[in-house]
Amino acid sequence: MSGRSTKDWQTADAAHYLHPFTDFKSLAAKGSRIITRADGVYIYDNDGNQILDGMSGLWCVNLGYGRQELIDAATAQMHELPFYNSFFQCAHPPAIRLAELLSEITQPQLNHAFFTGSGSEANDTVIRMVRHYWTVLGQPQRKIIISRINAYHGSTVGAASLGGMAAQHGQGGLPIPGVEHIPQPYYFEHDGNLSEHEFGIECARELERRIESVGPDNVAAFIAEPVQGAGGVIVPPDSYWPEIQRICDRHGILLVVDEVICGFGRLGAWFGADHYGVKPDLMPMAKGMSSGYLPIGGVMVSDRVAEGLAEGGEFFHGFTYSGHPTCAAVAVKAIEILRDEKIVERVHDDVAPYLAARWATLAEHPIVGEARTRGLVGAIELVADKGTKARFQPKGKAGEIARDLAVKNGVVMRHVNESLIIAPPLVISRAQIDELVDKASKTLDQTHAALRG
Repeated sequence: MSGRSTKDWQTADAAHYLHPFTDFKSLAAKGSRIITRADGVYIYDNDGNQILDGMSGLWCVNLGYGRQELIDAATAQMHELPFYNSFFQCAHPPAIRLAELLSEITQPQLNHAFFTGSGSEANDTVIRMVRHYWTVLGQPQRKIIISRINAYHGSTVGAASLGGMAAQHGQGGLPIPGVEHIPQPYYFEHDGNLSEHEFGIECARELERRIESVGPDNVAAFIAEPVQGAGGVIVPPDSYWPEIQRICDRHGILLVVDEVICGFGRLGAWFGADHYGVKPDLMPMAKGMSSGYLPIGGVMVSDRVAEGLAEGGEFFHGFTYSGHPTCAAVAVKAIEILRDEKIVERVHDDVAPYLAARWATLAEHPIVGEARTRGLVGAIELVADKGTKARFQPKGKAGEIARDLAVKNGVVMRHVNESLIIAPPLVISRAQIDELVDKASKTLDQTHAALRG
């Protein structure tokens, strides 16, 4: 689609297209950025501007844009069997092969895949699955799922309830009953005297206190992202996850590790659970599964849970597009590329350490309180005072200024309140990391000037 001016596209967009997570009135007045094509780690707008995609689309285009193998996989599958459902005792080779492949790359206890169309649907599935599991085991009172403040697990009614974002809960009467939230392991905002190691353990023990408060026999599961993504790339202290595992094991509750963002190599391991050495009972996933080329998600289910569910008769849950053959075929090819080209190993051994070193230099900037990374995700904490870590006011202003300046400088960075965050494609080169950091530095200089002016 081409030939229309940017203004024409913006006018049509404002008249007809309701965007996700958007102030519709504000965007209509400002006008959307019209993205028309992409290649490698770059996107291009309708006016021909090249922009380094520092967010991998939306945490998902791990293999970069224009991978012909993924296009070919979709084309071949659409010729052979573009769609058929998985209801009515039917299956097809792409979904079976994807489930098989996922069992090969995940931990030994995870051998069963339930497919969805997105990460939100995957986390809704988690709610249904864990509660049904405990009912089958004769413990129907185990309905409570514990999550974290500022977590993001999706935007459907169930997934947004699992998430801990107040803005989402303020719309639509959320959260649903039976969801509890505990503090997040956000050491930068810790204003006490604990070391990072001590803070990680103390924060994890908030889970134990909540379990004991609501009654251990009432708790079904704990769910968390290995690194909180949309909440601002909150990297937990290394002491946090081992203590979470101990607590879940002690109380016999299910551990759900949300890999929608961290999965498929983002942290330099196949999954965030592998990076942190924890053993999930359920593992929702999406995004990087198909490198974002087609929508697909799912939940990897442990043998323990799958065996329990098998005793419960029909599981009344699923979607028209569960295991969509074309989406599954693309996901199979995306995983094969990650495996065969050793991209996960490259992230771990090469580009993630390089990004960490280059990104850390941004911490020297006058308005940066911290610059952190884990694998190929990173965050910059914007502060008005480096000594006290006081934020700019009003809340979010500095982040918005920096985000908009970044795009003008030719790089996509997202802002979460007073943080700038990145998650570039896993195929990014060292030279492109240099470009990203240089443009981020320029953006910080301009943001500093704008805030002073």
